[in-house]
Amino acid sequence: MKNDLPERRERAGLSQADLADAVGVTRQTINAIERDRYDPSLELAFALAAHFDCRIEDVFTPDD
Repeated sequence: MKNDLPERRERAGLSQADLADAVGVTRQTINAIERDRYDPSLELAFALAAHFDCRIEDVFTPDD
């Protein structure tokens, strides 16, 4: 699943650790999501979208 998490995070002035703390996961989890090595759970995807005040589909798009 593709995502624009790095861009959103950087625009918000957040480090990976800051974002991880905000949504209750480790920095390594955020890193893995940003590098397309881990697809988040639905609960985490909702938490990330809520943090950026957008829809899940705005952050994540399925691979073709």
